[in-house]
Amino acid sequence: MASADLRAEMECSVCLKIYTDPVTLRCGHNFCRVCIDRVLDTQEGSGDFFCPVCRKRFRSRPALKRNISLHNIAETFLSAQPDWEESGVFCTYCVDYPVPAVRSCLHCEVSLCDKHLRVHKKSPEHILCDPTLSMESRKCSVHKRILEYYCTEDNTCICVSCSLAGEHRGHQVELLQEASEKKKMTLRNVLQKHLTKREETEERVQSLQEHRRKVEEEAAGDTERVTVLFRDLRRRLEDLEKRVLREISGRAERISISIQDLEIKKEELSRKMRHIEELCNMTDLCDTEDGDNEDRERHEKLLHDGGGLGVAGVLHTGLSDIITEVNVYFPIHGAADILLDGITANKYLQISDDRKTVYWQYIEHCHPETPEKFQDYYQVMSSQSFSSGRHYWEVDVGGSESWRVGMCYPSIERRGNQSLIGENNKSCGLDWDGDQYSVIHNGDEICLPTNLSSNRVRIYLDYEAGRISFYDLCDPIRHLHTFTTTFTESLHAGLCVEDGCIKICGGN
Repeated sequence: MASADLRAEMECSVCLKIYTDPVTLRCGHNFCRVCIDRVLDTQEGSGDFFCPVCRKRFRSRPALKRNISLHNIAETFLSAQPDWEESGVFCTYCVDYPVPAVRSCLHCEVSLCDKHLRVHKKSPEHILCDPTLSMESRKCSVHKRILEYYCTEDNTCICVSCSLAGEHRGHQVELLQEASEKKKMTLRNVLQKHLTKREETEERVQSLQEHRRKVEEEAAGDTERVTVLFRDLRRRLEDLEKRVLREISGRAERISISIQDLEIKKEELSRKMRHIEELCNMTDLCDTEDGDNEDRERHEKLLHDGGGLGVAGVLHTGLSDIITEVNVYFPIHGAADILLDGITANKYLQISDDRKTVYWQYIEHCHPETPEKFQDYYQVMSSQSFSSGRHYWEVDVGGSESWRVGMCYPSIERRGNQSLIGENNKSCGLDWDGDQYSVIHNGDEICLPTNLSSNRVRIYLDYEAGRISFYDLCDPIRHLHTFTTTFTESLHAGLCVEDGCIKICGGN
């Protein structure tokens, strides 16, 4: 029993276990540091702090002083009595050999096994609890009576004497068991809320991790594209610098050449003048010659603009081309929502329900005859038109072995040779005839040196700059050709397909 009594003296009154890192309050009571910190945390909002044992009031959070002696005693005890720590609480009445206790009686201050519990008195004053060696912690430190009630005003456990005649008289009290159940219910609700929040946080973490993976994948692609783009931009800027420098040095050179030409012309005119004077002396008739208007025009041109496009013009054109390339690599807006206009479709073409795909079929479809319909070529236009701004659209040409895609004015002919996209001055296109890729405008065809590396083509329009460009959507994007002009009408997308199908991609 001496060991049991010693153990009771070394148990923390909060966790009812042997002290771990024991600390002392100013009132002299000891607690595990973690236990008393947790108790003081719960008292933080009330403004005052209390010792859990003697209820001594502290106006501010009390300082904790480590009890080194008690710490050493606890460690020595645990090392000398390992069986007690492992076996827990034993029955007080089983003296011949230790029997684990199942309950403790706070009234009798004993622990009971199953056998002795059956014969134990069951009157109301005998309060049973879980097995414990710290009976004193369950009793009032003032009246030495069992703690049966909970004072809701002071948030502390009290005995019946405290509630009737002590400092808690007149306070709102509850049975300790009921208060404990309420507290447990509150804690369970808080625990459930924390569990829910933790699950939500885990879901957000997983979502962000998935998003991070996607961003990292996109970043890898963007990094490669930016590297290729800036390498190309550096090359273009170097070429532009050379062109501008050539333009700067070329102006003076062109003027020098013109001066030499004029000196030669002056000598020639002097010779002719001498010859005419000789003729005048010989006869009354003489031939005269008109002034050289071409020389005067060239002289005026050299005086005004240096005889060329000029530094500003070369810079503006070159930088505009570079900006166009950046817009193609990283377009600010999404692809234009191109829809095909069935009214313009040739009778051998079938348009899909979503108006994105055109099929060639050697079957005449029952399309109404209208002036807008293409008669002699398997072509169709878009219903949308563009009269300003920058736009692009993409088409999947992998489903056809012969096709032509491009842009055209709405005034393009609808029958005859002049109605084919690219064969007139009202349209331009990229063509594949099964053997050769080419671009064509106003009947002039330019064969491309290489084939497409992908099945997707991008058509880029800069209306104000007067540019229509074609790109192969390989990785990285490859520029194929750019037509430059001044647009006089709105522009429609145009497609021609002689077998299979081609499909417009993207759009909202």
